[in-house]
Amino acid sequence: MRIKPREQILGVWRSLLTACYHDGGWLWGGRNGSNSISDAEQLLCLLYPATEIDGFGLERPDEIADDIRAVLEPLGDNGLRIGERVVWLLEQYVDRHTRGAAGTPDELPIFAAGSYLASADGVAPTPEQRALDVVDSYSMSLTLCLAALKFLRGFRGPVAELAVGRRTRLAVELLPRIEALDARINVRLTAAMVGLIRSFVVNTVSPKSEAGRTMLSMLNQTGGPDDAVVHAVQQRLDRVRIRLRNDATLSQIEGVDLDSEDMLFECGWSWAIVRKAAPIDFVDMAIADQAGHAIARPYLHFTVVALDGINDLTSVRTRELDLLNGQQRRLAEALQLRWDLAQRYWAAVARFGSGRWPLEDIPWRTSDGEESDYFSLIVSAVLMQDLLNREANDDDLDRAATIFDELARRGRIIRRFTADDPARTMHTPGVSLRLLGSEELDGPLLLWTVSDYATVLLKRSLQAARLSGTVETRDQLMALAQATMDHLDLRAFRSGPATGLWDDPSRIFGASETQLPSWYLTERVVECMVTAARMYREPPLRSPTSVTRAMELLMEAEHLLNREMLELSQTDVSAGRTALVLAEQRLERARKLIDERPGTAVSLASQALLELDELAYARSDATRSV
Repeated sequence: MRIKPREQILGVWRSLLTACYHDGGWLWGGRNGSNSISDAEQLLCLLYPATEIDGFGLERPDEIADDIRAVLEPLGDNGLRIGERVVWLLEQYVDRHTRGAAGTPDELPIFAAGSYLASADGVAPTPEQRALDVVDSYSMSLTLCLAALKFLRGFRGPVAELAVGRRTRLAVELLPRIEALDARINVRLTAAMVGLIRSFVVNTVSPKSEAGRTMLSMLNQTGGPDDAVVHAVQQRLDRVRIRLRNDATLSQIEGVDLDSEDMLFECGWSWAIVRKAAPIDFVDMAIADQAGHAIARPYLHFTVVALDGINDLTSVRTRELDLLNGQQRRLAEALQLRWDLAQRYWAAVARFGSGRWPLEDIPWRTSDGEESDYFSLIVSAVLMQDLLNREANDDDLDRAATIFDELARRGRIIRRFTADDPARTMHTPGVSLRLLGSEELDGPLLLWTVSDYATVLLKRSLQAARLSGTVETRDQLMALAQATMDHLDLRAFRSGPATGLWDDPSRIFGASETQLPSWYLTERVVECMVTAARMYREPPLRSPTSVTRAMELLMEAEHLLNREMLELSQTDVSAGRTALVLAEQRLERARKLIDERPGTAVSLASQALLELDELAYARSDATRSV
């Protein structure tokens, strides 16, 4: 299936409004009910493309594209009304997930995971456990708040012009709402950033402990002596360790021993604010010093989720729009540091050694002894994000493409499912992660279920294709991305209120229990479409052979053009002169494109050669006739 971001995103928007917007009201909640994460995912299906892809913006009422205006017509018959409805949706979201009076010191953003939490033994989580925050809620809120601020800052200008110039009643009413909402979104953004900082953890382990031996079993791909491997790991990660010890002080955890060079370590994000996390003294919010419950050990899933959210925070677009205030910039610097160190750590671990990468030893085994193909995919995702931000070489990308292909086979993306196939559970219901520490709240041990195997594979394959410098590897990755899109297309609803949304696994996995949409998976499909749109905006891949071929054709064509010009009289106004002028224009265009689009240059030079040959043949034929 060809990936068509514009067509597919507009299809999701159409389906979103059909499912959720009725008689001027908005239906919150989906398959997993309503909570701070699910509601954010629901809104991001609309706002993320609108603020990340040029041409999809909703902030300038007079510049909304006709096809977008037609799809969003249920929200309003003009751009101003559509923008007002977006403001209204954001107001609802903030009201639903905030405790206390708006604009007062009592205002407290809520990040409760609620209905997304389950228990390990089937016992229902307690109300206190339902109110727990998780890293997903911080990260998703961070992305939503940034998208909201991008929209509000862009929308404010046109609304102000309408309010002052034409005294449009709706615009006059909108201005104070936008200002109040902007302030409340900023409060939530600050709280989400604090939550992410205090959820970051460094875990040190002895190589002789059970966790240490497990880590070495992944790192030691050559069967060498453990002492030698420990020494090599220490050398490879020495700069990361030193920076963690010296710089990452905002959330340093008691018991972390980064001074001992004979210790192994790992860093990343736990599932929530960790036990004994240091308070952040320059932020006057409850979340800045509230007690944490999460175990002080990084989880791969939550690490990737945090990295993705922080990536939106540190993007060029965010910096250019100057969205952050002084306090937020200070928090952003702390998050940028953790983002950089976590990516460096996991990218180094994934590629450690001189032979086979640990990442190529599928499935990945975490320090607590659990292993899964999903964990291999998540480590691949961190590696891909690291390569996006640093110079990737073709060998890295070729090996990553092979890993993605193997994971697609093992996850049955490009292979059929068999009876009682164990790979089925990675997709539905998903991989369950034990939230160690949640049982401290006088309730059962909680589980967090992740079912985004296909969307993670699709997004990272597209990112790898964007980076690849070889035609064969990019073609392989794009074929894999399209096959993954085929898999996801089979899981889109074909009937019922959620038609065009996800996730209906019945055609692949059997009977589905509900016809309600999963905003968890739908939002991640939309993220993939945004990633595809970014890739398509990049210049096409330059093949060295195409450049050489284009130069050869261009040189031949320009030589023949110059020869034809010698035969042409200055007073000639025949069709032959017109043909020569056209050929000259094609060659000028081909020379400009030869570096960026050599294939197009080949085509233009070939057309010019045909036109020149026709002129030469016509002149030769005329000579013979005489």
